[in-house]
Parts: sequence; structure tokens; C-alpha cells
Amino acid sequence: MRCFHHPDTLLHRPPQFLVRGQPRPVPEKPERVQAVLDALGRRGDRVEIAPDAGAAPRAAVHSPEYLAFLETAHARWAALPDASPAVIPNVHRGPDMLSYPSGVVGQAGFHMSDTACPIAEGTWAATRAASDCAVAAARAVATGGAPSAYALCRPPGHHAGRDMAGGFCYLNHAALAAQEALGLLAARGLPPRAAVFDVDVHHGNGTQAIFRERDDVFFVSVHADPMEFYPFMAGHAHERGTGRGEGFTLNLPLPLGTSEEAFLAAVRDGLAAIGRFAPSLLVLSLGFDTFKDDPLAAFGVTTPGFGRLGRIIAGASLPTVLIQEGGYAVDHLAANLSSFLDGFEAVHRLPSAP
Repeated sequence: MRCFHHPDTLLHRPPQFLVRGQPRPVPEKPERVQAVLDALGRRGDRVEIAPDAGAAPRAAVHSPEYLAFLETAHARWAALPDASPAVIPNVHRGPDMLSYPSGVVGQAGFHMSDTACPIAEGTWAATRAASDCAVAAARAVATGGAPSAYALCRPPGHHAGRDMAGGFCYLNHAALAAQEALGLLAARGLPPRAAVFDVDVHHGNGTQAIFRERDDVFFVSVHADPMEFYPFMAGHAHERGTGRGEGFTLNLPLPLGTSEEAFLAAVRDGLAAIGRFAPSLLVLSLGFDTFKDDPLAAFGVTTPGFGRLGRIIAGASLPTVLIQEGGYAVDHLAANLSSFLDGFEAVHRLPSAP
């Protein structure tokens, strides 16, 4: 499988985030990258350095103000007297707070939905490089150059909205991949329709928000019930999209403690809905925090279970862009990814082109 990586994804090293009001080490750490690279190396996969995709793919998904904020926030924050090592807001935007602040403290509250997305010195370089990986994988698949491709995106992206960071996420790599793919599919004379399937244990609230009013991207998510799990205020079954996008969002929340069998059954249900949508390409938000021993997990998926997940996803027989999302049991990450990719590649077969 073609795999895309960039060494700058290691540069994001925030010192802490808040858990129940207490500072804690960030589990989304650079060691995740090396664990994945070790797995890909042992498998003999082709790992390529993602080229600079330029600003256009990011601008097609995220607002200009937000991109400028991400690029400049840490330097502006560090210039403040008695500033913390990383940007962590002490105010957050409310539904009736629409005016845009001029200073970095106010902008942090405007653009950061929670205290789990600290912006450190290397955060912009890392998330920009991760977005380049996503775009490179999308281009490889959407142009017909590969049946599937994997993007080692770190930090992850599915909680990032058009103009807001959250939950360890800054740029939405799955959304960038889907958006990039649409134009390339159309250029080949294929229907510009993509599905984003999120199998991370957390709901991809940012991805859902970005495509909420669209009917050319079908967003499906299998995740822990947000009534009692992050992101809490999005990912409920009644959320189906709005306007032209009504009916093009499908949430399949599952109770905390869901077994591997129940999780995989919901994945099959999600894939069946995607099949009815008949996309030209699938973007998979691939999280491994459904693992039974993940520090943030709520589900009971085993390492062999990820192989089963890979076979199920491959059974859709769609060109597939794999975007790395969560998965924080670093000592198990390599085995879990290898199991998934082995299962996926054992089954993934695309029909011949007409």
C-alpha cells in the first residue's frame, strides 16, 4: 500500500491538557508516529514523504481567519507577559458570541472549542504536514494511481471544524481528503460523490459540521454514545444533516462498553448505507481508540478484531483513502494497524474500469 508521512508531524509536543480541570500529559504524543512507521516498515509498505500541497486544499475546507490564527497563535501567545508554554483558552465562544476579537486571547476562545487542543510551538508545522499527507493520499487514489492509500496524520483531525480546533485536532484531514478527491473524480468523468466513514471511538463532530449541508459527501460515524462521552454535544442519532444535506449524515452511537461483535455489526450497517449512496470514493477516518486497552477507549475491540474491521471495510470494494485519527495505546498501535492493513489488503479488490 502507498503510505504518506512527513517528519514535521513529530513537531507537535504540547506539554499538557486539562482533564476534569486538572493538567495531564497529552496522550496524543509523537511516539505514535514512530510506532506506525515501525509497523509499515515491517510490512514492507511504500512510505513516501508527502509533498507540500500548498494552501489551496486547506483553504477549501477551513476559514481564512482560522488558518491565520493557527499559523500565528503560538508566537503571538508567547509574546504575552507570563504566558503558558502552549495556547489554552480561558474563554470559549458561545452561540450568541459572533464578533471576532483582535487579540490572541480572544481569538483562542473563538477558535478552540475545548482545552484538549493546546497549540504549542510546533503545532502549526505538524498539522500542516499532516494535511499534506491526507491530500497526497487523496490524490493518489482519486486520480486512479492507487486503489488505496494510507495517510499518517498526526495530530489527528476529525474534531476540527471549519473554524475551530478541538479534541487534539486542528485541521480536518478527512475533510481535506474528501474535498480534494471530489474535483479529481469529476476531472476523470466520475460522479463527484464521496463518503467519509468514521470508525474512531469518538464522533467526528468537525467532519460532520463541515459537510452538514452537503449532498455530495455522505458522512457516517460509528462511535461511543455522546450522551456520556466526548464530544457530548454532537454525534446523536437524530442528527441527519440540514438543508440540502438532510439525510446525508448517519450517526450510529453505541453504549460505553460495546463489544467487538456489536461494534463490527454497526460498521456493517454503516457500510450498507454507504453502498446505497454509491460514492466514487471512500475516506476512512481510522481510529484505534476502540481498542480494549486504549487509555481513552470505551469499546472492546481486540488486535485480531482490527483485522476483521479491515476485511469488512475492504468488502465495500471502493477506492479508499485511509486517514489516521486516534489510537493512544502506543505499545499496541503498531500491532493494531498491521492487523487492520493485513485484513484490508487480503480482501480489497476493485472492479475493473469500464
